[in-house]
Amino acid sequence: MITFQRLASYIGAEPFRPFRISMASGQTFEIRHPEMISLGRSSAHIFTFMSEDPEEARQREHEVSLLLIESVEPLNVAQAQGGNQ
Repeated sequence: MITFQRLASYIGAEPFRPFRISMASGQTFEIRHPEMISLGRSSAHIFTFMSEDPEEARQREHEVSLLLIESVEPLNVAQAQGGNQ
């Protein structure tokens, strides 16, 4: 479980640093920009793209419970550019 304050500190960091959220289910989300996530008191909405192709740039929204987030860790920028999700 992660607290609201801890996740908010990652989102509001100046300068922003990309980070990875790992869920209890094993699913991961790479947050590369602060606009990719909207934080509530007990859940977060994560926005991802279903395709890298601009012609098919459909967005998907995931609602995740803060109780089910196992860890949040900074992303290595070089690794993040490899597109690992």
